Amino acid sequence: MAEPTVPAPSPSRGAPRVDRRALRADLRRLIPDSAAALAVTLAVFVLLYARIETGTSQTLAVMPFLADAGEYWLYWLCQAFGWSGLLWAWITVMLGLLRSTVRVPGAPVSHARIERWHRVTSLTTIGLMFAHALAFFLELVRGNEYGLGWGGRLSSAFVEVFVPGGYSSGTGQVAILLGLIALYLAIPLSLAYYVRFWTGTRLWRALHRFVLVVYALSVWHTLLYGTNVWFDGWFRTAVWALQLPVALLLLARLLAPLRADERFAPRDLAGERRARALARLGARLAAAAAVVVLLAVTVTGRDGGRTPGAASGEMLVGADAVWGGLAVLLTVIGAVVLALRGRPARE
Repeated sequence: MAEPTVPAPSPSRGAPRVDRRALRADLRRLIPDSAAALAVTLAVFVLLYARIETGTSQTLAVMPFLADAGEYWLYWLCQAFGWSGLLWAWITVMLGLLRSTVRVPGAPVSHARIERWHRVTSLTTIGLMFAHALAFFLELVRGNEYGLGWGGRLSSAFVEVFVPGGYSSGTGQVAILLGLIALYLAIPLSLAYYVRFWTGTRLWRALHRFVLVVYALSVWHTLLYGTNVWFDGWFRTAVWALQLPVALLLLARLLAPLRADERFAPRDLAGERRARALARLGARLAAAAAVVVLLAVTVTGRDGGRTPGAASGEMLVGADAVWGGLAVLLTVIGAVVLALRGRPARE
């Protein structure tokens, strides 16, 4: 979510825990946004279905049994929700970065309106992510490849789809784990906006910055397990190209943040704020490096994806490494909470 346009009361002043007014307003705005997302999902589903029917889908090169589009329509619905979810995640990340960057003079849209769009598209994104997982869950229940009864079908599918680490075969061992981490982190980190009166805006802002990690995990999940982009080609390259404006806008947000106390000045390197200034300088350099890398991948079209007809190599990152990374991330988040919880909120 974006930063509030009005000062939020300190949690020590007995403010309500949930900003029900903002939540009700966003839920009303959610209807047209969700309708648009469902329309896009339907369009993607029709496209994927047609590619299977005509035999032009890359998926068939690896999983030829999916050639019966009618029988496996839930799988293709799952894929459609995944792609629309990634698109909405891209939109909401772009809006969030715009909201927290210094406004360009003469910009046709105010920060307040961008903030409202950001909050609503964030809610829609969470819904699409859940629908993506739910469709896969229903496909596994329907498929029943192990010949289980209804109880066994439901429990087995639930573990494989919704329990981190429950899917234990092939690329999905890592890819689904990444997707679930993204889903389960997106919910609290996004909805934290509505309890900022309770947590304090300092803590909410700090936590919300970790949403960028959720987006990165979502893209990683897609590139690993999106069957339509398994092989190198223009579609996979397009996914990478869409990350370039995100990196550029992140760099702009770091160079010209909206909040004055987040701005970097070379003189800070010699003052009391030296450690913070070094961290901000490092963030700017990392964002600049990301821009260079994304530009190189987009231009060359080579990112380590699979090559048609060639055997796939071992995955560079295994499930153990993902669990280790998650442990580090949660430790950092916990340290942030302990450091900022209870401090007075300052605008």
